[in-house]
Amino acid sequence: MKIALIGNPNCGKTSLFNQLTGLRQKVGNFPGVTVDKKLGITSLISGEKVEVIDFPGSYSIYPSSMDEKVVLEVLTNPQNSDYPDLAVVVVDASNLKRNMLLFEQVSNLGIPTVLALNMLDAAMEDGIQIDSLKLEKMLEVPVVELNAREGIGVNGLKIVMEKALKDKLVHVNEVISNSIYDEAIKEVRKSFGLKNDYLAGQYLAQRDKLSFLSKERIKELERIADRHQFKANTFQSAETLAHFVDISNSLKEIVISPDKKVVSRTARMDAIFLHKIWGYVIFLGILFLIFNAVFALAEYPMDWIDAGIADANGWLKSVLPASKLTSLLTDGLLAGIGGVFMFIPQIALLFAGIAILEESGYMARVVVLMDKLIRHFGLSGKSVVPLISGLGCAVPAVMSARTIGNWQERLVTIMVTPLMSCAARLPIYTILIAMVVPNTKLFGIFGLQGLALMGLYLLGFISALLAGWVIKKFLKTKSRSFFVMELPTYKAPRWSQVFYTIYEKVRTFVFEAGKVILAISLLLWVLASYGPGDQMEGAAAAVTAKQPNLGKTERQNAIGAYKLEHSFAGHFGKAIEPAIKPLGYDWKIGIALITSFAAREVFVGTMSTIYSIGGDVTNDNTIKARLRREINPETGEPVFNVATSFSLLIFYVYAMMCMSTIAVVYRETKGWKWPMIQLAYMTVLAYVSAFIVYQILK
Repeated sequence: MKIALIGNPNCGKTSLFNQLTGLRQKVGNFPGVTVDKKLGITSLISGEKVEVIDFPGSYSIYPSSMDEKVVLEVLTNPQNSDYPDLAVVVVDASNLKRNMLLFEQVSNLGIPTVLALNMLDAAMEDGIQIDSLKLEKMLEVPVVELNAREGIGVNGLKIVMEKALKDKLVHVNEVISNSIYDEAIKEVRKSFGLKNDYLAGQYLAQRDKLSFLSKERIKELERIADRHQFKANTFQSAETLAHFVDISNSLKEIVISPDKKVVSRTARMDAIFLHKIWGYVIFLGILFLIFNAVFALAEYPMDWIDAGIADANGWLKSVLPASKLTSLLTDGLLAGIGGVFMFIPQIALLFAGIAILEESGYMARVVVLMDKLIRHFGLSGKSVVPLISGLGCAVPAVMSARTIGNWQERLVTIMVTPLMSCAARLPIYTILIAMVVPNTKLFGIFGLQGLALMGLYLLGFISALLAGWVIKKFLKTKSRSFFVMELPTYKAPRWSQVFYTIYEKVRTFVFEAGKVILAISLLLWVLASYGPGDQMEGAAAAVTAKQPNLGKTERQNAIGAYKLEHSFAGHFGKAIEPAIKPLGYDWKIGIALITSFAAREVFVGTMSTIYSIGGDVTNDNTIKARLRREINPETGEPVFNVATSFSLLIFYVYAMMCMSTIAVVYRETKGWKWPMIQLAYMTVLAYVSAFIVYQILK
């Protein structure tokens, strides 16, 4: 049996899904489209297991985005594999009038329905009282009171769902059934074998949006529409208005509102957090606190992990015999693991901050603030969600642009979203900032390193806005869309959900990014340990001939450096060195640039492996220490000086360097044209910006 959770955005539907299914969830795609669906299993009171589907948020069955179109497609096609046996329509009790439209439309389609009154605490705070028993009697379908966020009423809902699956009760709005297009609807019912007037009306009104209908069937509907002079817009307006009239009249007897408007705590807080000046100041302050915490709180655990990996590496080299296998284990595998594990504290802290903002309801306010700002740069208000999502990962962020109905605005959003600094860039940012930005405090509180990190994130955001403005000019788009968003009330974060989010993000980084980093580290070890011809075998003789008076340790280090330079990896690095030298990069950094095309976070693991194989192993062998002591043989200065480090930071702010993002842009735009344009403009932007920064600072 399938149970659909349906509701407006921000009605608490996903919280209810999490309460019902726990960790028994998976994410898939609706058949034939790239829109995500969440699936889970829940046990009813009797022990019977049913499948729960969390449908995308929708305001009505008249879609304005791809997500809403999926809701229409599934609910109007009983043959669809996701067609529900029961629909639980979740409504925000504090805004019942607007939420009830979707409930009436779903139930009118003939789908057995349960109405779940959620967020009753928010309604009570606004002084609103709802007589749910009278509402249930009026609708003739089950009505359940819930607080999905806290899990209150979930067991009661399970009892009701079990009964509703047997009773199959449906609320039918008679006003809608007696449509002005009765004859056209009767003909559709007869021709298509439908048992429901409202469903037949939707076939006529939205025939072009129902992909499950064949071309012949759509033409047949067009002939019926022409014969009866059926106008889709007239039908939609008339039935939606009739719904609202019916809802308004019904709720007069059900909802008791306060005599005078109650100014809620949320409204009072919004007056501050959404202020046209102080709102932005507060947001920047919160961002700075998060980025400062990323450095200040993560410094010690990062150093412990880095030192622990270095100690384990040294211990293994001391107890294992010198061999290729030992080198693979220590310089390849363990160095790669260090490149993953070292950044877990910072990843955890970054997503802890984001999770707290989301849980508290503040992140929705950030979206509204940014909407006011980005419209001046020609982007859609709906572009805010993908841009903010890009702080986590560009792949789901690009996919979330599907909610933008206008294709050109959606394309612009897709093209600029990868400029937002994702979590994959964080390891690169933090290790390079730690190399060249002093760990000093401004006014004894604000860390310079945290300020530098926030600056890089803001640079990515500002660049995304400017790039969007330029691309919009090239596309010559003149249409403007509207942005409507339901703001949740402010709440104390659920710490269990915050810790679960941290766990999920760290797990994803370790097992998804970690697999790529480890695989490339091992491949890199092979490429750095072997080379063409007999140059590797003649390394000792070549070093002795060139520097005959070296001590034992210095000779070993010189031989290691010679082998690395003449390995396959060294040859790759040397091949691109002329192109990257104006940016301040040597051939070793060139190797890291090549490998990080798979994923940006591979950069640090590559540097760890490269300097493990060819560097000095007698001193402190942590990643930071190895990078700090690397000397440019031509200038005698540190390789990672201020100019080179900032050049690299700016390069990675702009560089595409993510195969997964290129793949998802290809899928979303249905071709290679736009991902290739995106790769080209971001690469040129990265190269030119890094060149300018290096030439100024050197």
